[in-house]
Amino acid sequence: MIDMGSDLDTSVYRDRIVRARASMERAGVDVLLLSVGSDLPYLSGYEAMPLERLTMLVVPRDGEVTLVIPKLEAPRVTVRAGVFEVLPWNETDDPVAIVASLVARPRAVAVGDTMWARFLVELLGHWPSGGTRYLRGTAVMNELRMRKDASEVAALQAAGAAADRVATKLQQGDIALVGRTEAAVSGEISARLLAEGHDVVNFAIVATGENAASPHHHAGERVIARGDMVLCDFGGTMNGYCSDITRCVSIGEPPAEVAHAYAVLRAAQAAGVEAGVVGADCQDVDRAARRVITDGGYGEFFIHRTGHGIGMEAHEDPYMVEGNNSPIEVGHAFSVEPGIYVPGSWGMRLEDIVVATADGPLAINQVDHDLVVLG
Repeated sequence: MIDMGSDLDTSVYRDRIVRARASMERAGVDVLLLSVGSDLPYLSGYEAMPLERLTMLVVPRDGEVTLVIPKLEAPRVTVRAGVFEVLPWNETDDPVAIVASLVARPRAVAVGDTMWARFLVELLGHWPSGGTRYLRGTAVMNELRMRKDASEVAALQAAGAAADRVATKLQQGDIALVGRTEAAVSGEISARLLAEGHDVVNFAIVATGENAASPHHHAGERVIARGDMVLCDFGGTMNGYCSDITRCVSIGEPPAEVAHAYAVLRAAQAAGVEAGVVGADCQDVDRAARRVITDGGYGEFFIHRTGHGIGMEAHEDPYMVEGNNSPIEVGHAFSVEPGIYVPGSWGMRLEDIVVATADGPLAINQVDHDLVVLG
């Protein structure tokens, strides 16, 4: 299991519970129920195993917070005084009934997005929807989770620095490419992420030639050759927080068209980062990057949003996409990753993680942004 915060002071979790309750008040929510997924460790420091046995953090707007947990899992819990009480249940107990008994029938309950449907269906038997309104947990948790506190920013920086070290090895030619399959290189990048301190690897995309025109290409048996451009997009989870970076390298001098396109891409990525200021709309980041690519003549080949939020999950709110007019706030963390993809020919992407601060956008990743030429 991933350590989701044992190094954090208990006061951090107390503060998060206080802020969650304030959010519940604003949303008109009487009780928040969190099971598997990252909202649970965010508030408690405990990550539930995805079992058929129910684990549930019950957060009433007023009163005691309780972690309902299988008795055999209880020894894994770090008890945090003033944050929650632990209520273990036995194999013959009905854990959903226990959850329902902890709160008088609520008028509105917010349910974590990743709670198993079977438990929600059983809960409806105790609190029928005719008298209880059910909301997504995002109504309470999103504004908390999007605004990263100092400990979270530090965790993102540590994970980003570890990913940077792997990307640096790629750019220095320390990761052999020519004559190896995409899958083999993906495996080595994954191993290096783990060696640099990541607990798990979430993805390691390695795409060459025409394969790079597919943004989420699955590394396969294509053998990397001289003349190829190699797109590497990788990240993992380290101490509960995610990394995500994309860099491209060229095996030999790239054709003039590719070099020109990459110059446009680099300018677009820089424009996207620069646009990520507090008070701007999230869509402004997408617009800034997209404008450069469109003006450069490659607009039709930029086929995805410019970025996604990142934290305890690799993809979370806020999303840098047209139509998202939510303002960027201090502590928002997100990717800026424009791409250009020419079907059947080549593709390229450049990505950094950025944190919005009062002093401007803070780029987590510092590795060379040039199209590095190897061999």
